[in-house]
Amino acid sequence: MSYPELAVHTFTTKSWTMSECIEGYAKRGIGGISVWRETLEGEDLCRVRRQIADAGLTGLALVRGGFFTGATASERAKAIENNRQCLMEADALGLPQIVLVCGATPGQTARENYEQIRDGIGVIAGEAAELGIRLAIEPLHPIYAGDRSGICSLRDANNLAEELSLPNVTVAVDVYHVFWEIDLREQLQRCADNGWLNAYHICDFKPKQDDVLLDRGIMGEGCIALSAIDQWVHEAGFEGRREVEIFSKKWWARDQDEFLDRILEAYEDIYRGPAD
Repeated sequence: MSYPELAVHTFTTKSWTMSECIEGYAKRGIGGISVWRETLEGEDLCRVRRQIADAGLTGLALVRGGFFTGATASERAKAIENNRQCLMEADALGLPQIVLVCGATPGQTARENYEQIRDGIGVIAGEAAELGIRLAIEPLHPIYAGDRSGICSLRDANNLAEELSLPNVTVAVDVYHVFWEIDLREQLQRCADNGWLNAYHICDFKPKQDDVLLDRGIMGEGCIALSAIDQWVHEAGFEGRREVEIFSKKWWARDQDEFLDRILEAYEDIYRGPAD
């Protein structure tokens, strides 16, 4: 069995090194990889780029830039420099997209966070375009509105992309963060119609979580209507890879081969079905 239409984020198999991720994904016939900066610590980026290519994997994105907000101008300037470093890393790795977790500063209003995010993206977008790199705004679930992202719905991500109106500013849709939105189908279509829908992440939302950040479910373990959302995504015109992105302290403490095989079993059940 192979999975050319699938990609995996290296943070999913957090316990693996970069080389182990590349090897583990490639030997299962997985088609793509999105690289987390945490997995890259201490790595030679040119060597990683060669390893990805030699394994036959397609590099989708560097994860993650963003965190543009700050109570002071110096904090916001530091965030811009960090994002410039992201651009250099993505360029060195040959990755065409950076996923943005946009940031939120406690004590600021939602409008202040939004405007700082908008302005921050505006500062680096031209530099990203010169390198041929897209910037994908990822809306996060409202449980993270306090300190991780001021963009907490696909509607808000679409509004931000529309306000910026820059050809290399796109949107990354993660089912974990947007499944609850009543107008999700319409917003997916709006996103695709405008050319913004450039990443699609899958996992599951467990209503009873042991950790608000690090207890995501393997597909089928939670409450998300995964099949319906997948249909909407593809009806909207998305033609890219499904990307598995799961944060799980429980699974990170176990054998990562077992974890990845369990993910693929769930993937086959939900996204391929008995006919395949």
